[in-house]
Amino acid sequence: MYSVFTRAARHGRSTVRIAAAVLLSGLVTAGAISGAGPARAVDGAPEQGGASAVISGMDTHGMAVVHEDGKDEQVSAGLFRMIVDGGGMLQTYCVDIHNPTRTDARYQETPWSGTSLGANKNAGKIRWILENSYPQVNDLAALAREAGTTTLTEQDAAAGTQVAIWRFSDQADVDAVSPAAEKLADHLQRSAVNLAEPRASLTLTPQAVSGHPGERVGPVTVRTDAGGVSLMPLTGAAEEGVRVVDKKGHPVTSAADGSRLYFDIPKDADAGSAALSVQASTTVPVGRAFTSDTRSQAQILAGSSESTVAAGTTATWARQGAVPALSAQKNCAEGGVDITVANKGDEPFTFALMGKRYTAAAEATRTVTIPLQEDQAYDFTITGPHGFEKRLRGILDCRTTSAAHTDDKGLRTQALIQPSPASVGGTGAAGTDLADTGTSNATPVIAGTAIVLVLVGGAALVLVRKKKAPAEEPSGDE
Repeated sequence: MYSVFTRAARHGRSTVRIAAAVLLSGLVTAGAISGAGPARAVDGAPEQGGASAVISGMDTHGMAVVHEDGKDEQVSAGLFRMIVDGGGMLQTYCVDIHNPTRTDARYQETPWSGTSLGANKNAGKIRWILENSYPQVNDLAALAREAGTTTLTEQDAAAGTQVAIWRFSDQADVDAVSPAAEKLADHLQRSAVNLAEPRASLTLTPQAVSGHPGERVGPVTVRTDAGGVSLMPLTGAAEEGVRVVDKKGHPVTSAADGSRLYFDIPKDADAGSAALSVQASTTVPVGRAFTSDTRSQAQILAGSSESTVAAGTTATWARQGAVPALSAQKNCAEGGVDITVANKGDEPFTFALMGKRYTAAAEATRTVTIPLQEDQAYDFTITGPHGFEKRLRGILDCRTTSAAHTDDKGLRTQALIQPSPASVGGTGAAGTDLADTGTSNATPVIAGTAIVLVLVGGAALVLVRKKKAPAEEPSGDE
């Protein structure tokens, strides 16, 4: 049943399957900056590459009991299923036991540093569990012998694996209800050793580059385990004659792991910017993290079919003045979002953010960390001179105890949200219908097969506004 998700299925991947040129989910606005006149905004590329998917509910699972503050809470424990944008299916376990999961939540492949795993010294043991248990190991008889039990059902295997993961991801006091599942959880916990974080299924590094007309701006390096990568047509620069080329200046339409790409900017090009998106088909590496831009528990990959993955980068150019390349990334170690500006221009680039002004000197790079509260949704716009503007949105989800609160006696208790059955899109108050999440004893969602429409590259929201940076704002450099 789950052979497409197992270790053996990773051999013999198909060749690259590429959909028609589309704008991918998670698009953000990327602006060009020039020495005179307003900047032109273009559709950008995903802030981080890899698979983008919508969670559809729980798959194979059993039951477990969480012991906390002298209380026992029965929860569902097992695999979730995700539908990948552009084609493919993923199976995941959760690494955030105290948060709910929305069945319609959109998830993006994310580095461990952007999740609670980044600061978890046992994160590598979770990857070992994923590599050495169900569904990667689907010989249940062999897995039962290793665990010291006579038999294991698929439900036992999924529940035992999830319980073992929770013991490392959430430091949870949790036991499987099934004796066989509990033996498997104990075996996995005892046997686990730290493994390195798996690399992303597809990335372009850096997220943004900048330079001058008449130059090859870059390089942008492709990293992937796919057999090949296809380049989508550039957006935002067709009238300028900008091309994507290799180091020797030859036009390229496909790439592979390690390829170095450049934006070839004509000498007579006006100041502007362009966005490049790439796509590939591959199995996503086991152990990759997935986070949502809504409050929906973080997931970690247990199995992948052949799936569509994507990544993007932007280029900005101008003859004179500031020429910024701007990127953003969650930084859980510092509790915020890192904003990095690489200024290739001959003048400083000053940008306004959250009531402060920051400056990146000419031919210099500056990173600013914007501190945020746990579970805080952020939606802020970076502005600069001549209409430069870029909007960044998301939610900071760096700790597994985000639902914790303190009672009148100063003791930490856990607000376990009770989910209700949900349909894709949600029908409850304020759209908060929740799937069975591992934080409730409600009847699990997904009893049969649903027909799901996958919009390739859906859920893009690009807002472009033009305004000047307030000159009277206090400086963040002070």
